[in-house]
Amino acid sequence: MSYAQVAIGKETITNTSTLLEFGSDAKGIILPSVDSAPDAVGGTFIVNTSNKAVEYNNGNDWISLTEAGNAADNPYVDVQTPDRASNQGLIIGANSSSKPGVLVLESSTRAMILPKVTNPQNLIKSPVSGTLVYDTASDSLAVCDGKNWFFWQ
Repeated sequence: MSYAQVAIGKETITNTSTLLEFGSDAKGIILPSVDSAPDAVGGTFIVNTSNKAVEYNNGNDWISLTEAGNAADNPYVDVQTPDRASNQGLIIGANSSSKPGVLVLESSTRAMILPKVTNPQNLIKSPVSGTLVYDTASDSLAVCDGKNWFFWQ
């Protein structure tokens, strides 16, 4: 069975290993803001509104990508805990998924390519909490808490 590849902000996908790819404009992905995600699986990214940090789930624990207490309120993306029976999010790469989430990428052979921005701290004006990009200058994941940028290699 074959599934479509998705390009946002560009005309074509870079290669066949790509499931979701973004253009090169100075824009990022904005993560959902939630106070908890009890059914989260490994690979889940959120802005935790309880401890005010951008976090990801490594399959066992939540790992902070920013300093706790600093993430600004994000008025743009406010997600309630999903009701898995009636409120499945967007799934790319499969017809269904058992994983909860607003956007679920299902593939064992394809990946998401983050928006690529050179020096996002200078180019992205007024970033909101939970903005994610790949910084091509430092070859790192760049995460903004709405006030500060954090870089992960």
